[in-house]
Amino acid sequence: MAKVSPGEFVNQVRTEASKIVWPTGRETIMTGVMVVIMTTMLGLFFFGIDTFFGAIVQWLLSLAAGRA
Repeated sequence: MAKVSPGEFVNQVRTEASKIVWPTGRETIMTGVMVVIMTTMLGLFFFGIDTFFGAIVQWLLSLAAGRA
């Protein structure tokens, strides 16, 4: 790896930092809203799946307990 002087390193960092394209405030808010919506939908989905399988397990356990 080539050795670079501290001054050259700072210049390279500034050059690379100037290439960064930051999102606008509107883009940031829209992305945040989409994250909240998607996590809510996934939470409800997994809650439903968990409830469904929990009911099946309870039914199977009650079925097994009734025959024991």
